[in-house]
Amino acid sequence: MNLNQITVPSKDLKKAIAFYETLGLKLIVKALPNYARFECPEGDATFSIHFQEKLPLGDGIYVYFECSQIDKDVDRLIKKGLQFNKLPTDKSWLWREARLKDPDGNQIILYHAGHNRKNPPWRLQD
Repeated sequence: MNLNQITVPSKDLKKAIAFYETLGLKLIVKALPNYARFECPEGDATFSIHFQEKLPLGDGIYVYFECSQIDKDVDRLIKKGLQFNKLPTDKSWLWREARLKDPDGNQIILYHAGHNRKNPPWRLQD
């Protein structure tokens, strides 16, 4: 089994499309006003947004995008006008991550974990 796609809700797909294109995703399906899909710049996964009149309550959905050069990527995105809630910080779980929200309040985490993403020192043994 392989994770293929994540879909998040949006009240305004035009704003969301602009946000995710600025983030670096490539728009491959544009079926306004209900749906849009993107390719990630690396790997084979896709990411999509779909129209919802009501968004989830609370923190929204958390979406993690791994970046090989997190600090440079965050600097580049700040220069493009994106506002981060938290700048890159080293975490106790051995990742370096930065946080921002998309126009619909979904939590977007840019991070770099490298080997530790799937193989932290506390990983369960087979």
